[in-house]
Amino acid sequence: MKKTGFGAAFLALAGIALSAATASAQSYPDAPITLVVPSSAGGASDTVGRLVANAVAPFLGQQVVVENRDGASATIGADIVAKSKPDGYTWLIIDNAHAANVSLRSNLSYDILKDFVPITQTNSAPHVLVVHPSVEANSVADLVALAKAKPGEINYASAGQGTVTFLAAEIFKDQAGVDLTEIPYKGGGNSLRAIVAGETQVYFSPLLVALPYIADGRLRALAVTSKTRVDLLPDVPTIAESGYPDYEFNLWNGFLVPANTPPEIVKKIHDSIVAAIETDEMGKKLADMGAVVVGSESEEFGAFIKAQVDSLSELIHKLGLQPQ
Repeated sequence: MKKTGFGAAFLALAGIALSAATASAQSYPDAPITLVVPSSAGGASDTVGRLVANAVAPFLGQQVVVENRDGASATIGADIVAKSKPDGYTWLIIDNAHAANVSLRSNLSYDILKDFVPITQTNSAPHVLVVHPSVEANSVADLVALAKAKPGEINYASAGQGTVTFLAAEIFKDQAGVDLTEIPYKGGGNSLRAIVAGETQVYFSPLLVALPYIADGRLRALAVTSKTRVDLLPDVPTIAESGYPDYEFNLWNGFLVPANTPPEIVKKIHDSIVAAIETDEMGKKLADMGAVVVGSESEEFGAFIKAQVDSLSELIHKLGLQPQ
């Protein structure tokens, strides 16, 4: 049937729009990309984000510029990306905190499961329980005894409620039955610098950023948070083998883009990031920081995020933590 009037014009406009979208996807990327890191410089997500940004640039033929937008337990940066144009030019790196924020933040301006498209989980890595050298504790047992002798007087640094450093510490407090006082900082980099400077006493640091400070003696490692010991710190026990067999906590990172980003662009970003992290060079860099490469499919990562939201919701309820 011949199309006339409004119907023909509509079909013509639809065809033009489809052609433009296809051309845009085929030419992507033709400009630099922004990677929003929702935490301060020097933290775990920032470190991984910068590594991936540098490694993926040759695969895309464009520079990936890192922009730190920290604050409010990583929600400020996430909100910026959620509201960005869905054209593949604004990415977000996330970690466990983004799944926890669903239960810990009462006024989230975005939905982590609906307002983004998952790209891939890039890595997983344990944390390490460290103390400032001034703390008289050489083991988990020593720290627990000290904390029980001085309830509330031993403090720990965190990057804010809901962040990975906060969750790792709160789970430990619950299982060990100790009262440690949280000292929140704006981002992981700032909380790490605080304990190195002696402003705080205890820190559940992502392993990959704590290693240099452990090596030069500015921090003392008491235990790692994985179920098994890590090759980089073979003499450091796990918390599980230090008397708390149910304890396990691992940092994970992954990438998201705004919802409604064209599938062709999502696939190109996914394939480029996975190719970059699976190179021998990137594998070695992550392994040197105690991290394991993952490189999951988009749908698989989406299911993983949903499972994390559910499991952390149960944990937060168990710990009696209240939304802010």
